[in-house]
Amino acid sequence: MRHTGEFAALLTAFFWTVTALTFEAASRKIGSMVVNILRLIVGFTFLSIFVFFYRGYLFPTDAGLHNWLWLSLSGLIGFTFGDLCLFRSFVLIGARVSMLMMALAPPMAALFAWLALGEKLSLMSWIGMAVTMNGIALVVLRRNGNNTKGGVRNVLKFSYPVWGLLLAFGGALGQSLGLVLSKIGMQGLDTFASTQIRVMAGTAGFALIYSFMGKWKDVMRGVVQVKPMILLSIGAFFGPFLGVSFSLIAIRYASTGVASTIMAIVPVLIIPASMILYKEKITLKEFIGALLAVGGVAIFFL
Repeated sequence: MRHTGEFAALLTAFFWTVTALTFEAASRKIGSMVVNILRLIVGFTFLSIFVFFYRGYLFPTDAGLHNWLWLSLSGLIGFTFGDLCLFRSFVLIGARVSMLMMALAPPMAALFAWLALGEKLSLMSWIGMAVTMNGIALVVLRRNGNNTKGGVRNVLKFSYPVWGLLLAFGGALGQSLGLVLSKIGMQGLDTFASTQIRVMAGTAGFALIYSFMGKWKDVMRGVVQVKPMILLSIGAFFGPFLGVSFSLIAIRYASTGVASTIMAIVPVLIIPASMILYKEKITLKEFIGALLAVGGVAIFFL
């Protein structure tokens, strides 16, 4: 089928939009730390059931050392570090602004390739990064008039909590590096089996953190809350199961640049959803900023 990778990337963007909205709602009720590990456990259950009927293996026992090493590293960086940051940012600044910050992930992925692998960045790539940064800055920064002896002086200030924005940036950092490592690690292995390894590594990482912090009681309290668990299960189905798997299909059958560009339209897709579901008021400045951010990503890969 032609454009398999491109269609998979488009579906991934839709899946991640659903995931962001449901996980934001669940995180506000039972906490982002609880949601993080439970959605991986639920997502792994969906994955394992599907993979058993699809491949005949309950676990990726046919994976080699190369697959386990690089995909586990990808899972730890992408899920444990990246999503730990991202889900906390959902609570502090909301899914819409957090996912706008995630538009930085594709340019950052290419930047990693430039620094580590020597891949060249064209002039259009640098222009694309600049446009994306300006689009995000338009949303997260505002001018604030301060009275001084010489009159009113405009000072740039953040429109959202700085800690929340930094956490969302951490999420973009984790996703971009995790995606690059996934492409290295999934060579010769089925896409869904690759996702299983990533999810197992991410879950193990969270389990260590929760044991160290003594968070298991919070997890147990979260499990018995019906509404958050329904939201979490929906998010896990569209996120760790479908979303992550289709993102790997996308980068397998399309170039990383093209796939990343299509997947980066989440900040635009999430705007109408936020308006309808959460009655959020979207300003013209925020809408233009989202378009610029996504447009910059598109320019980056021209």
